[in-house]
Amino acid sequence: MSAGTLARELFLETFGEPPQGVWSSPGRLNLIGEHTDYNDGFALPFAIPQRTAVAVSPRSDGRLVLVSAQRQGVVDFAASALTRGSVEGWAAYPLGVLWAIREVRGEHLFAEGLSLAIASDVPTGAGLSSSAALECATALALNDLGHLRLNRHQLAAAGRRAENEMVGAPTGILDQLASLLSPSDAALLLDCRGGEATPVPLGFAAAGLAVLVADSGVHHNLADGGYAQRRAQCEVAAQVLGVASLRDANLALLEEHRERLGPLLFRRARHVVTENARVLDTVRLVREGEAREIGGLISASHASLRDDFEVSVPELDAIVEAANGAGALGARMVGGGFGGSALALVPRGLLPEVGAAIAGTFAARGVPAPPVVEVVPSAPGHRDS
Repeated sequence: MSAGTLARELFLETFGEPPQGVWSSPGRLNLIGEHTDYNDGFALPFAIPQRTAVAVSPRSDGRLVLVSAQRQGVVDFAASALTRGSVEGWAAYPLGVLWAIREVRGEHLFAEGLSLAIASDVPTGAGLSSSAALECATALALNDLGHLRLNRHQLAAAGRRAENEMVGAPTGILDQLASLLSPSDAALLLDCRGGEATPVPLGFAAAGLAVLVADSGVHHNLADGGYAQRRAQCEVAAQVLGVASLRDANLALLEEHRERLGPLLFRRARHVVTENARVLDTVRLVREGEAREIGGLISASHASLRDDFEVSVPELDAIVEAANGAGALGARMVGGGFGGSALALVPRGLLPEVGAAIAGTFAARGVPAPPVVEVVPSAPGHRDS
């Protein structure tokens, strides 16, 4: 059953009538370009088949009432009481979007209330942007129901603001843009400084390649301190270097200021500088029809995230090592780190071997094998019904 169908059925069961509409938006996989977005850099994500759906109808009693197929209980909140920081837990994501849009379009937006039923098959805490999928589905619903005529960049900005200011996770805008703008058959080159989004056909099918994603089982929370600490370190490094953001730095500048930066900030900045270069090199290679050559860039990204940015965990390292050992062209952790998933770029004929190698690594530790799924570029957020 699709997330949209499940959300509709949950709405009918909870509220006793069909919703006025159902909207859904996908999770995303970032092929390469991690921790670059909040440094005004480049990233290359694509939407995945897994989606979060929101079934919504207006109310007339001034209440915001939410249910989720993945959560227990009902959230019942006064529409008039919605302010920054007023909502905790999972409901902060969709209600944070409403708050963020109100900040732009007026505090009385949907003052009469809303009923929302949410369902998702995007794994939570797996580095596949389940939070942005929920934010973007909600933003699409509010935009349509309120006849707001906000464009998708504005809806993405509302999702980011919800996550930053209501949830308290200092993320960039990569996830929301990917969920709302990704073409159904290509990746999206994001320039996170100006917001430009350029479709990039990957050519994996023609090259006989597939992308596998394995969930490490270590779930993260980007509202915790590690992510915020990395972002703060990047900001300090940019100040030391005298640039607006690490997007404007290069390796020569880092070497010039190595002593002032110190070992820690040097490594943090080096990851961002080299990761931006890896994104652009990846785009160049796939455009030249050399998709099989990007594996080394993907593996180099993981090494940089592990050693320079220090956001990997042993389970992710084990997945990467097993995949590469079984014939993957490259593998790396994805998402903010401290848990989540890893991807592997695999020749299609070696999919069984790579999947078995990942499972075997965990079995040797006495741990259940992580879910391993193939993902392909999929459709962006839209109205389902």
